[in-house]
Amino acid sequence: MRSIRPSSGIRRGRNARRRTSPMLGAVALVSALALTATACDSGEADAGGRASASASASAAGDGKITIPDDIKDRLKEHGIDLDKWRNGAWKDWNRDDWLREAKDYVNPIIKGLWDPDRMRRAEEPDRAVDDSDLSGDQGVTDPTPAAVEAAAVPTTYHANTPEAGKLLFDSPEGTSVCSATVVEDPAHPGKSNLVWTAGHCVHAGKKGGWYRNLAFVPSYNDAGMSAKQLETASKKQVAPYGVWWADWAQTSDQWIAQGGPTGGDGASYDFAVIHVTPEEGDSGKSLEETVGSALPVDFAAPAVPKVRSITATGYPAAAPYDGQRLYRCEDKPGRLSLNTTDPTMYRIGCTMTGGASGGGWVATGSEGEPALVSNTSIGPVKAGWLAGPRLGGVAKGVYDSVSKKFAGQ
Repeated sequence: MRSIRPSSGIRRGRNARRRTSPMLGAVALVSALALTATACDSGEADAGGRASASASASAAGDGKITIPDDIKDRLKEHGIDLDKWRNGAWKDWNRDDWLREAKDYVNPIIKGLWDPDRMRRAEEPDRAVDDSDLSGDQGVTDPTPAAVEAAAVPTTYHANTPEAGKLLFDSPEGTSVCSATVVEDPAHPGKSNLVWTAGHCVHAGKKGGWYRNLAFVPSYNDAGMSAKQLETASKKQVAPYGVWWADWAQTSDQWIAQGGPTGGDGASYDFAVIHVTPEEGDSGKSLEETVGSALPVDFAAPAVPKVRSITATGYPAAAPYDGQRLYRCEDKPGRLSLNTTDPTMYRIGCTMTGGASGGGWVATGSEGEPALVSNTSIGPVKAGWLAGPRLGGVAKGVYDSVSKKFAGQ
């Protein structure tokens, strides 16, 4: 819901304009020396960048990442002074330096960055859709649905919705959250490392770039502890199935070209697929094997009038919610058309707020079994409904591309 928004992303698309950034060499060297990272390349044939930290980094009270002094000294030996490099753009998020190309993006695993306190304090981005943004809608739009009160998912979350989890990432506005869903990988049946979310959870759209430090936490706060209880909770309690870092992500070219912080721009193509790897190293188990489930994605879901009900799930973080617990809404969808050229979206009544963005929408798919058919994209300033894109050929292209990229691994 760009009333619910955004983490770090990695790829534009086949037709993306390629450029060489002066940041690339420095970023690659920083990663190679300090974090033993392999930078991502934009070529289709190469695997996405992976990394593991050889030294622990930490986050200051303002959410900025700090690098140990011994690593800074080692980098200075190679001519890089992190305190002066690019005027601090590596940590200060200078908007002019946002990374838009896959070849410029490095997302190394920084062990310990997402500790329980930083997870708990992550906030939903302050972005909402004003109803006036939709006044010029054309095409088929059904009447605004009645609000459906979001219901708390029973604990443990893993026993009821094992595919659901929370996305954590850093944006120029600070440490932020979205929601996401474990989905099947056709290249690795039963062993998927793919996660589905909203495009605006990985990339800022036409006026921004990729977000950083994207990590997925399946069954976040599985026992449904209160915010007060979470203040003293262990990482195992907060993230019982581990922290999984994005080593590749992809959204639609339409979202990158049209997406914006408010309103419906690009919303019909607001989806993304992420490939993840465990923070603690390869245990031999995939994400799907670890959580025990993954949802199929239906790119031929029935037209809106034929869908009996859709269930949307997420971690709403804006008031009256606090982002610490998992909720869901179930409703018969209506249609929302933002313009005559983009596909009509699903829309349901739901009171979930910011932080639930990217959360999966599940319905009975074309095969007669529960399947992911959409994700939360937009909603009004005053919560009452959510809208999500219908998944068609463009969405399948994004999904297939990420699957094929890691097919031989």
